[in-house]
Amino acid sequence: MSTVINLLNWTQDLLEKIIEAIGFIGPLLLRLYLVPIFWVAGSKKIGSMEDTIAWFGNPDWGLGLPFPTLMAWSASLTEAGGAILLLLGLGIRWISIPLMITMIIAVVTVHIQNGWLAIAEGAGFFATERTVGAIDRLDRAKDILKEHGNYSWLTENGSFVILNNGIEFAATYFIMLLALFVIGGGKFASTDYWIAKKFRT
Repeated sequence: MSTVINLLNWTQDLLEKIIEAIGFIGPLLLRLYLVPIFWVAGSKKIGSMEDTIAWFGNPDWGLGLPFPTLMAWSASLTEAGGAILLLLGLGIRWISIPLMITMIIAVVTVHIQNGWLAIAEGAGFFATERTVGAIDRLDRAKDILKEHGNYSWLTENGSFVILNNGIEFAATYFIMLLALFVIGGGKFASTDYWIAKKFRT
């Protein structure tokens, strides 16, 4: 019995040493995954700032947020600047906070009314009347395209879907940012690590 316990302990110790050696990969991959997402979101808003401000402020076809100029610039610079900081691994815990806030605001103002799913599905736990209706329309659109279009060519590079725009993606990014807030930028591949190594005891 003691031999089995010793073997299990040895195996666990080995696993922990391996994780300690390559543990920096997890936070690095989280950061690199999020970089293009926030860079595209932020730079796109900055590239058409007048439209972004109008969308943030308009209550009829936009978000209807107060102080739309301030909110639009804050969100845009947080996303674009956050992408740069995530890439560098600099101030990861600090930038994770405003990025998580932007995800919460996005969920509350844009996505929550659409349910969970990012892509509409007609069945399953998260399917709603909205997504079921979307799939009915998608099926009809496919029938029209099969009858009147070159359906094989149209779907050659992927299937048609309907964007439901639910909270799924924003919630996922929030969880990834929360993980980075807890574990930091990681060893070796983050600027934070080298700054802490040099200046913190």
